Amino acid sequence: MKALVQIVTVLILLLGLCSPPSEAAEDIQSLCQFHYPSDYLFEWDCVQLTAKHSPSRLFGKLWPDGLRFNRMDRRHFFEGLWIKVPRRVEEIRGFTPMPPTFPEAETEPKFILIDQHEMFLGAYEFGRLIFSTPVAVGVEGNRLQNGTYQVDAIDPWHKSSLYPVEGTERPYPMHYALRIHIDKRADGWTSYWIHGRDVPGYPASHGCIGLYDEEMQKEYYGEPAQPLLMDARLLYQWVVGSNLDTGTLQRINYGPKLLIMGIPPAGLTE
Repeated sequence: MKALVQIVTVLILLLGLCSPPSEAAEDIQSLCQFHYPSDYLFEWDCVQLTAKHSPSRLFGKLWPDGLRFNRMDRRHFFEGLWIKVPRRVEEIRGFTPMPPTFPEAETEPKFILIDQHEMFLGAYEFGRLIFSTPVAVGVEGNRLQNGTYQVDAIDPWHKSSLYPVEGTERPYPMHYALRIHIDKRADGWTSYWIHGRDVPGYPASHGCIGLYDEEMQKEYYGEPAQPLLMDARLLYQWVVGSNLDTGTLQRINYGPKLLIMGIPPAGLTE
């Protein structure tokens, strides 16, 4: 019996239990109801998407910034959805709500800051912002507590051990995964990761932190036709750097510290 318990424990540690998208927000029809502190830096209109709209038609060459401003990916840019459109699109060029410097991390070679109030992640080197990306965070009741964590394992082709891709039996992909916490309080240990996933523009996971991964979306959903937004891979490669990557789950001792702060916007009735 003891041996069986040990085997189960090892499997849980190896596979992780963090989940794919939550169905709690499946009826959301407007991203305008989610208010971020940085929203008030720009004048914007709430626009309902039509069949004629596309990110490039609506935002021009700055379409990635328009998506970042809405914390969404291209797969969730669909007819009928209301999104925020800045009146002067040029003002959101290079959009990020993350501070350019973070003094608390000035002694850290690498540091990750996740601001749930802004639903954005920033990667810092010695306290200076290197890059940032919108994130999908956990729904209420299914998110990590604010606090300090550390990346202790990596797995470029991680998959959920509990949840399938909707409508299929395929395990939900969690590519370019960085493990940041193992919750040992429950009967079964639950692992929390930063990984590639859908980024719909609102809290949607059961606790993990999701980043753009259009390679995964094309493989599993057939869209977008040309993957371009792959911030999960970018963050993963930044964390690993020149260290050995076996291409499988491996523990690491060089992972950056990470701070989670803020409360995600709950959404308002418009």
